[in-house]
Amino acid sequence: MSSDDHLSGTDPTRGGETLPPGTPADPRLGTRVVHRRYVPYSHAHYAGNLVDGAYSLGLFGDVATELCIRTDGDEGLLAGYSEVRFLAPLRAGDVVEVEAVLTRVGVRSRTLDLQARVLARGRPEVSASSARALDEPIVVTTAIGTVVVPGPLRA
Repeated sequence: MSSDDHLSGTDPTRGGETLPPGTPADPRLGTRVVHRRYVPYSHAHYAGNLVDGAYSLGLFGDVATELCIRTDGDEGLLAGYSEVRFLAPLRAGDVVEVEAVLTRVGVRSRTLDLQARVLARGRPEVSASSARALDEPIVVTTAIGTVVVPGPLRA
């Protein structure tokens, strides 16, 4: 994207709506929020210390809430997901990083790219407390989320 792409033409923050020349894109576009969390063994539900996919979705809700607070001054509501993909297992003992990036701004709705990735993994086969940081993160879950925030207050 060139430095002038945010001036004139279509605005990705408004779903590709044509804007008058010289109209800048919404400055909130591209805002990122990142959380990290250790996945406790109490969350393992399946053999091999696997954690259910809903765990990642709950973390997506947390980063979406903070992103709404930062961009709109309101907690907002995560109204839905599209394109949810569970790409790799999430296990108890993992350190997971979850990221939300604001990709579209509507009047009341916002679109977020969401990603959960494992940064460190427990090694229970070595010892009960053994773990290692991964050389490369493992992307475990991705989704596109839609959040809704209150409209402007009317007098």
